[in-house]
Amino acid sequence: MTRRQQAADRAQRPKMRSPGRWGFPRRVEREFWGRIAEGLRTVQAAEAVGVSEVIGGRWFRQGGGMPPMSLAEPTGRYLSFTEREEIAILRAQGHGPREIGRRIGRDASTISRELRRNAATRSTNPGYRASTAQWKAELAAKRPKKAKLVSNPQLRAYVQARLAGQLVRPDGTVLAGPRTAWAGRNKPHRADRPWATAWSPEQISNRLRVDFPEDESMRISHEAIYQSLYIQGRGALKRELVACLRTGRALREPRARSRNKPQGHVTGDVVLSQRPAEAADRAVPGHWEGDLIIGTDRSAIGTLVERSSRSTLLVHLPRLEGWGENPPVKNGPSLGGYGAVAMNAALTISMTTLPVQLRKTLTWDRGKELSGHAQFTLETGTKVFFADPHSPWQRPTNENTNGLLRQYFPKGTDLSRWSAEDLRSVALAINNRPRKTLGWKTPAEVLEEQLDSLQPPGVATTG
Repeated sequence: MTRRQQAADRAQRPKMRSPGRWGFPRRVEREFWGRIAEGLRTVQAAEAVGVSEVIGGRWFRQGGGMPPMSLAEPTGRYLSFTEREEIAILRAQGHGPREIGRRIGRDASTISRELRRNAATRSTNPGYRASTAQWKAELAAKRPKKAKLVSNPQLRAYVQARLAGQLVRPDGTVLAGPRTAWAGRNKPHRADRPWATAWSPEQISNRLRVDFPEDESMRISHEAIYQSLYIQGRGALKRELVACLRTGRALREPRARSRNKPQGHVTGDVVLSQRPAEAADRAVPGHWEGDLIIGTDRSAIGTLVERSSRSTLLVHLPRLEGWGENPPVKNGPSLGGYGAVAMNAALTISMTTLPVQLRKTLTWDRGKELSGHAQFTLETGTKVFFADPHSPWQRPTNENTNGLLRQYFPKGTDLSRWSAEDLRSVALAINNRPRKTLGWKTPAEVLEEQLDSLQPPGVATTG
């Protein structure tokens, strides 16, 4: 084929950019996003497909945490990378298109077109190479579609006004709110966020049908709005507008990852459904609920509440040696006081002050601070069970007690300043407060009755 024929064949498609140093086959990127969809972290997904952590992180950021391509494998209609490798080998051996087509089961015209269109032309050694051919075929196969928010200015204005519109006072004047700067961080920290009308994409999508019942052009799915916000260059909405969403995340968190994230230490034998039935009706004492109340600078206090008597124990979690002096170490010990090791030690001290009959089970949130629950069970005899994700109502007594404790330990305060003696004093006050659910008895009185019931007949209790 002459150079003129090659140029005429390539003239039917737009100019291709060079793949550059990071020109990985599209199948590698598709496999990367498949691993992300399974719940793997970015580093783990990159390692699984054979790319560096830097490249995996770049793909994840550019996609805004969302796959910019279909994860479905290509159909057999098109040549695969394996077939292109076979073509490259047979071509190097001197075989023509007809022979190559017979050997791999493709039509000779398909092979001829492949060799003509996707051969390497910018190398010092021009010819057919599988990697270059695969890259050219994938780039030519893209059919970029203009986002609806780009082509419909009225729809874009409506979406943006409901997502990032300004607040107004009752008299109609604009309320600016706090001054904020877009930092691009994935999680909004304790800082001012922009004040906006902040409708959710789902609310915007469904409200369009109410406001424009006859205009079919004013329709967009909530997923398309999310993609316009998170995927770079996808739509007309700026990435900064993700700060107007309730989560405020700069990157979307894959669903499988959010489900798997807090459950690495939770196995099938410690989920809530495996908890003994007697723990649910509150008739039998000895079943506890637990959690942490969090303060500033990674300070915390552990709370334990007995389900039957509502008796409360507060667990002192002091700072560990080196806090505030040594820089934090990735995957190193938690110096804030509620790492897995420190949490186990503090909970063990608190639970072993009780009789064996009053430490049967403990229902905890899914926090990683109790990832060493097997050792805690071995030392105390208290079997640990974990509530379902995002289900605080499964620990109602503990949640109610934590609300009462916020009177003494408000949010936004440093909880590490209080000593173990201080916590015992607060627990004493809580346990001597009459409760309606106990017939206006106090938790301390009900616990005393439980302890008396545990004593064999004729044995006196000690004060």
